[in-house]
Amino acid sequence: MAETKRIMISLPNSLLEEVDFIVSMEKKNRSEFVREAMKLYIREKRRVEICEKLKDGYKEMSKINSALAEIGLEEDMRELDSYEAKLTGSGCEKV
Repeated sequence: MAETKRIMISLPNSLLEEVDFIVSMEKKNRSEFVREAMKLYIREKRRVEICEKLKDGYKEMSKINSALAEIGLEEDMRELDSYEAKLTGSGCEKV
């Protein structure tokens, strides 16, 4: 394990009782519990930050994707109008 440092923390009695119950059930000590809890907290915080960045990216890309879809739809409609005009032999294509 990497170098460790001792710290002091203050906890309400009720929280300490819960921690002590868990560590006794899992056959761990308080230090192991606190280390795991801190790692879990940091990992979850990073996960939430990444999700927020992804959400922002999806919102930004939705505008671009919507514009591209509109362009594609307009082109498809022009091609459909041209195709229908050829089928009917009208020779009058919509522009």
